Amino acid sequence: MATETLTEAAAPGSARERLLDAAEVLIYAGGIHATGVDAIVKKSGTARKSFYTHFESKDALVAAALERRDERWMNWFIAGTQLRGKTARKRLLGMFEVLREWFASEDFHGCAFLNAAGEIASAHDPIRIVARKHKERLLDFVRSQCDAFAAESDMDARRAVRLSRQWLILLDGAIAVALVSGEADAALDAQTAARVLLDAETSFAGERGASTSHATTPSASKTASKPTNAPANKRPPSRRIAP
Repeated sequence: MATETLTEAAAPGSARERLLDAAEVLIYAGGIHATGVDAIVKKSGTARKSFYTHFESKDALVAAALERRDERWMNWFIAGTQLRGKTARKRLLGMFEVLREWFASEDFHGCAFLNAAGEIASAHDPIRIVARKHKERLLDFVRSQCDAFAAESDMDARRAVRLSRQWLILLDGAIAVALVSGEADAALDAQTAARVLLDAETSFAGERGASTSHATTPSASKTASKPTNAPANKRPPSRRIAP
């Protein structure tokens, strides 16, 4: 798939870029711990000295490769989502169609950032930090679409925040299931669940709007009970029985 191939490598003669290219391909396919520096250097076609010239360690190289991948992946995902429709609802649901195209590609090996985070124990490790920032960027984009959906459907802003978190779980869940099962249609299963979630939010917003409108509108009985055309200052008739 276009997003997962190295189509944005810099100058062919750049040793640093070739090392990043090689590290990304090997680590995405085989994992961080299973990929040694020698394999990266060999695939890059550079000298081992070049590795130490540009990176202080393999972890530094991996973090740099993930940062570059984050930028490319997010650009691809945002562009693909924007093409799915003019409404926020269509774009939100379209995210899963974008993912399905990725799942169906031969070089799909799951989420590189979840994979990397799973191999690194420390939350303070630079690799884990890059992975966390990627998910924060993805959540921010999803949040922007949920905010737009809230405006379209008159949904409460606080519910939009919760919806964005739920949406990220559906996206990452689809990625994980597709990786383990090998089924690209995991994206469509997640899309079905997402559609139910949007319908529920739309229904809730409608019910809330109707309830608010009813609460602020006087009832017919109260309106009917008001006296009309009553003479000013006229006292009500006496209930006493005439002698």
